[in-house]
Amino acid sequence: MCKITENIPNGARNPAYLPEDFDRPMVFIAEAGDIVGTRIGVKTDWYCLCLDADAHHFNKEHPIFHGPFEVNISVELKPTPSEAFRFVRTDGQPLPDSLEMWRVQTKGYKTEEGFRPGMIARPWGFADSPDAEYISGGVSAKDIDAVAMGRHGNFFFWGFSASPENMTDEAQTVFANAVAYISKFAGQTPIARRYKSDIATREYAVQQKDFISYKRWQERMVVEKQYIEKTEEIKKVALAKQAKGEKLTSEEKAALRSTVKLQSYAEWLKSREPVLFEKFGDNEQAYKDYFDDNRDYFYGGDKVIYWMVDEDVKSWGIPNNDIRLLDKAIGCWERGEEVDKAKRVLTRYTLCRFATPQEWRDWYETNKDRIFFTESGGWFFMVNTRDLSVPGNDYRMRGQKIPGEDYRGEKRRVPETEAALNSDKNPVYMEMKTEEAENGNKWVVVKMNIHPGYHTYARVASTDPYMPTALQFTFPEGWGEAEKLLWPVSKKLNEAGTRYYEGEVVFRQEIKGKGKGEVHCTVEYQCCNDYICMPPGKVELNVRIE
Repeated sequence: MCKITENIPNGARNPAYLPEDFDRPMVFIAEAGDIVGTRIGVKTDWYCLCLDADAHHFNKEHPIFHGPFEVNISVELKPTPSEAFRFVRTDGQPLPDSLEMWRVQTKGYKTEEGFRPGMIARPWGFADSPDAEYISGGVSAKDIDAVAMGRHGNFFFWGFSASPENMTDEAQTVFANAVAYISKFAGQTPIARRYKSDIATREYAVQQKDFISYKRWQERMVVEKQYIEKTEEIKKVALAKQAKGEKLTSEEKAALRSTVKLQSYAEWLKSREPVLFEKFGDNEQAYKDYFDDNRDYFYGGDKVIYWMVDEDVKSWGIPNNDIRLLDKAIGCWERGEEVDKAKRVLTRYTLCRFATPQEWRDWYETNKDRIFFTESGGWFFMVNTRDLSVPGNDYRMRGQKIPGEDYRGEKRRVPETEAALNSDKNPVYMEMKTEEAENGNKWVVVKMNIHPGYHTYARVASTDPYMPTALQFTFPEGWGEAEKLLWPVSKKLNEAGTRYYEGEVVFRQEIKGKGKGEVHCTVEYQCCNDYICMPPGKVELNVRIE
């Protein structure tokens, strides 16, 4: 049986390099925004390590483009990144064929093999609090709205990776201006904190509505059909060679074991939306109506893996980001109407824990002109102040519930505790075992189970920023490789040559020898879905061999 001795999954929390109350001005370069910032809730988290050399959608009026050092930005019209067309904009507007761009780096990973890519932060909810601002996007493999430059509290995020020698002269000046700009925010720590990088927001739901559409299924099946046809071609060659007693390649052996079939639209929907599928089957319009009708009541806060419909709020017909919701809940408690529901709503959407409706009313009336709502910060109404004596911003209150706050709303996804192997929270599960080989040797079998909608990478082209799957074995004394590792058949991602795995993926290593001990395997990989690319993960596996 398999024993996991170390598991660093995608999205694992980074070590704490800074205290929560760190208030000195700081500039994050590329993935430092994730490595240093996310543990203390800074919004500069990992969306994708795939930022290239050009900026777009930059705020030309922002102070960093105007001083203290004079700079004249050179703008050029360039084609919109092809990857951006895979995403639906939350404002519903179509993407233009070209964008105004500003060259930040003289080199980028797309044109300079081996050049370090920059990092973009998740756009969903980045600017939904008054302590944060979006400054610029950049050419990447993801959403056009991803953040390449931004500020959160006393932290400035410069997602581009180049050192000054590989920056354009203009970028060097803007970077110097950014340093001067963030120095003005000494002492202004973040108010809203994004402690969950994968927190579900309404923008995420908009993307999900698009990605389960019939059109997206058709696009995916084109890729699947190409994969199956290619696999069948390899199978024919393998069977012919097998009949002649010729040795098969690793790819040919993997093709003979392949059982992939095209999924119907219903099967595809069921794998991605199992709970909604029970309601709507393959009725595409029903899914669209569900997303549209419930947009104001989606909730993705504390202890919610994906997002759900808050039936408490829906019953009142008030959007959960509307301050009228607080007034409604407090008023119900004051009048003795639906008191339990009112308490649940107030606890769910604030960081206050008052015992009486009068205390709630006093807090609300005192602060209502500076209350804001943040989804990325936890789906809370918070107060625009850094005054620690004002209730409403203390995240330690998340752990203090009131009686009756067990309600979770309508389930959309199977909760993590009910998931058999993996989930949206932990999309890759691995196990390792041994099997007897027909020739008297043994097989070491590593199985990678990838959650529907996610994938890992088999091969990565030099122009792509992803990390390929790699397996490293260590065998006990008396044992060694009999043949090379048998890799599964992968699927084509793009014309550059990058290929990926999804579903159940099996790696087989034939070994020979005698004795007892443990086989050790280190698996390094990167997992992505249609929205995000997670930080690289590493899993350590052991299996006893007799």
